[in-house]
Amino acid sequence: MKLERFYRDTILLTMSNFATGILKFIFSVILSEKLGAEGVGLYQLIMPVYDLFCCLVCGGLNIAVSRKVAILSGKNDYSNVNSLIKISSLFCFIWSSLVAVILFFNSRFISNSFIKDMRSLYSLELICPALIFVTISAILKGYFYGISKAKVPAYIDILEKASRVGIVIAIINIFMLKSISKTVTAVYGVLSLGEFISLIALYIAFLIYRRNLRPVYSDRESSGQLIFDVFSVSIPLCINSFVSSLLAAASTLILPVRLVHAGFLHSEALSLIGKFSGMALIVTSFPVVIIVAMSTVLIPEISQNLNKRDYYSIEKRVTQVLKISFFLGTITMIIALSIPNLLGKLFFSRNDLGNYIAASALSVPVDYTSFATFSILSGLGKQNKLLINSLIVSIEQLILLYVLTGIRFINIYGYAITLFVTCLTAYILNMKEIRKVCYIRFSFVDMFIDTLLCILVYLILSILNNIVPNRFILPKTLFIIILGFVLFTFAITKIKDKLK
Repeated sequence: MKLERFYRDTILLTMSNFATGILKFIFSVILSEKLGAEGVGLYQLIMPVYDLFCCLVCGGLNIAVSRKVAILSGKNDYSNVNSLIKISSLFCFIWSSLVAVILFFNSRFISNSFIKDMRSLYSLELICPALIFVTISAILKGYFYGISKAKVPAYIDILEKASRVGIVIAIINIFMLKSISKTVTAVYGVLSLGEFISLIALYIAFLIYRRNLRPVYSDRESSGQLIFDVFSVSIPLCINSFVSSLLAAASTLILPVRLVHAGFLHSEALSLIGKFSGMALIVTSFPVVIIVAMSTVLIPEISQNLNKRDYYSIEKRVTQVLKISFFLGTITMIIALSIPNLLGKLFFSRNDLGNYIAASALSVPVDYTSFATFSILSGLGKQNKLLINSLIVSIEQLILLYVLTGIRFINIYGYAITLFVTCLTAYILNMKEIRKVCYIRFSFVDMFIDTLLCILVYLILSILNNIVPNRFILPKTLFIIILGFVLFTFAITKIKDKLK
């Protein structure tokens, strides 16, 4: 029954994440059309700052709340669940408001000293309210994940992303925004509005579910105990997220500096960043929504099984998730390497993205799998190890980006190399900790057969790409993508068994 619920919730969240992913993808395409490569580059420089402050105010909060709610709801102790949401929301509202005020009054300094582009000033000021909205939303999302109602935040995410796309298009067209500065500012203003809409919808849903879930009379836990239970989990995760985001922000902000050092103009550096991180990575990272969905369902389930000491179920689930993550990343890489130019032309109407898409695809299998290992460690309660491993990987990323992107003939491709190396490092470090709890075994024979099957599928797709004319680019691309998934699935499930 648990197995069925896990996959049912995963499929539901995957469908929702695909919907939000498509909306985000459409949003990225619109940005590329309205802003150009340089504008997308500026947008990408501001986003790490927003992510950094989001991690500071709510990093790990939804995971910590979902774990505690899952334990309490398992005993039908909804009175303590309601108290948990109330006290956590109050505490986090005060904290996030303080951080938002600090960001607002230091936005000019950040624009001038760190982003080194004053066109980002008003965007930074407009994202300050979003920090408060996203913090309270994280608590409410953790509530729904904990009571196994993941569909609620999933549907609301679709609402928020759809409204954001529509409002951005309306504002740009109504006010006829032409300059990069005004357009980027409008986009971040809509981001804050979207987070507010999401918060209101989550709160209404919370009121409805709170009324329908009748509490069982039990010993009331003190507010201090509830806060301790949540923040003893969330603070290590918050530190982990904040430090990782801080180093990631430093890595992102250092890119234009190192590219200029390599001999590119500042506008050319922003264009390279926009093409790689704002376009190519969007294409190759799109299927990760499936991994995100699995991780969302996985963390509370592992926590419940760990509380019951059901290690067999944990090992079984972890093995399934790792295999799905690796195979999904592998077929994504094969498709991206087979038709990189088609993907760039189809989604962004550009002929200069093929090399960037192919380069970003090389790290996808290990990237997807390492992403899953972070979620597994969170579910196992290994927050301290998660912090240490993330810190090691982030420092490694910063060093590699600084060295590689400053070499002219490598330039932005240093980002792709860095992704591969850091994701591999993360996977090795995380698996070392996971294997202390779960018995995970990999067969070298299976790996060799998988490699041969991957080469076979890649050759078939590449031959088809050369044979089928580009006159009908949309049906050709969709056909090759669908055929790639079908062939790979058939090869892994049928042919592999025959070979073994």
